Amino acid sequence: MTNDVAETNPEESVACFALSKHDSYVMSASGGKISLFNMMTFKVTFSYCLTFEVRQTNSPLRLKASLKDKRISGLAFSHVLIVLVSSGANAQICVWSSDGWEKQKTRYVQLPPGRTPSPQSDTRVQFHHDQAHFLLVHETQLAIYETTKLECVKQWIQRENSALISRATFSCDSELIYASFFDATVCVFTASHLRLRCKINPFAYLTSNLNVHPMVIAAHPQEPNQFSLGLSDGIVHVLEPFESDGRWGVPPPVDNGSTSTVPATPPAAGSGSEQPA
Repeated sequence: MTNDVAETNPEESVACFALSKHDSYVMSASGGKISLFNMMTFKVTFSYCLTFEVRQTNSPLRLKASLKDKRISGLAFSHVLIVLVSSGANAQICVWSSDGWEKQKTRYVQLPPGRTPSPQSDTRVQFHHDQAHFLLVHETQLAIYETTKLECVKQWIQRENSALISRATFSCDSELIYASFFDATVCVFTASHLRLRCKINPFAYLTSNLNVHPMVIAAHPQEPNQFSLGLSDGIVHVLEPFESDGRWGVPPPVDNGSTSTVPATPPAAGSGSEQPA
């Protein structure tokens, strides 16, 4: 099982893989094209964008989505709305109908004034447990979107000249959001209002090499206050609050970013329309 790495930079590419529901297929990539492997025959299929349709157990969906020649960096299914949300490296978000896989809505993430995304900037999406809202993660911000109207309802913007966001994810109960930054800081937010609840200093989990940062963050599937960090040096840390505390802190008086509730506005295809209140 070998991935296509012909047009990738090993120092910048991130390897990943995922199994289908009944372990019949595995999707794997190492920074290039995504490879679909049949686990029974190990036959390989290549595609630019692959995911598994929410109502099928082993049927791969091939979705050709051109986002102005920018790579697709995030996919998420809603098994309630039966739609697919895609996000691209050009900060474009699309909602796709399961009926013929036609594009329903599209919007660009509005970047803070004067901020230019880095060349390797990705935009990622993850559905909330209610399957009606999703988390959007960009290096400059965290945002909660309502899916059917593709409206941003909550937004947290990292302050200028502060470390950029590397990854973020919901806790298993979607009550918290764990976010990691390129300075190795980790922040815990309330998912309901994107309020900072706890900030974890890198010295709390890094013992020697401080020139690393989290590349991947994953929530425990059953313990809402436990999550893991995969670092750029290959080490994985599992973090949880002190047993005496039982949960991640309380909201501090001073935040290192800005949270806003975004007023509802009609979605505009191809342009961001959400403005902080």
